[in-house]
Amino acid sequence: MPDRNIVVLTAPSGAGKTTIAHRVLEAMPDMQFSVSATTRAARPDETDGVDYHFLSPEEFRARIDAGDLLEYEEVYPDQFYGTLRSEVEDRANDGPVLLDIDVKGALNVKRIFGDDALVLFVAPPSLDELRRRLEGRGTEDRESLQDRLDRVEQEMDRADDCDAVVVNDDLDPAVEETLTRIRQFLSS
Repeated sequence: MPDRNIVVLTAPSGAGKTTIAHRVLEAMPDMQFSVSATTRAARPDETDGVDYHFLSPEEFRARIDAGDLLEYEEVYPDQFYGTLRSEVEDRANDGPVLLDIDVKGALNVKRIFGDDALVLFVAPPSLDELRRRLEGRGTEDRESLQDRLDRVEQEMDRADDCDAVVVNDDLDPAVEETLTRIRQFLSS
């Protein structure tokens, strides 16, 4: 696998990392997206193999046992998220790879790949704004929204463990800063 071509965007849920990831992929056509695996149910607008690899908890556990996952986490009971090793390794042979994963997973990728991976933490401008964004999605029930908000403090505490922090208080400048940091990393 070529060196210095793994880019990871991480953030608390609702901070805008997926929106930024889409903009990065538009601006950098050679960048490939690593599709994560999950056991959560697909949302109405999501497609298996495009947005996520949707697996049953049993399938996911079998993949863990087989060593097929580069990183994974059981975020909530029986709700796993992870990165298939093949997604990253196969795609990295063809150019830079972008991962959009949770904070714990991002730090695992950094631990494994070291300086060959760039981990950018996308931070919300405030916790109040983060709550507003999550509520505005309309995809969470009250309990799952509270679960996500309970995780935010832990995730925010890990921002300094990443290579850089991009505050997403205004999308266009946040995207430009992200692109600048990625281009510097890939060219170094």
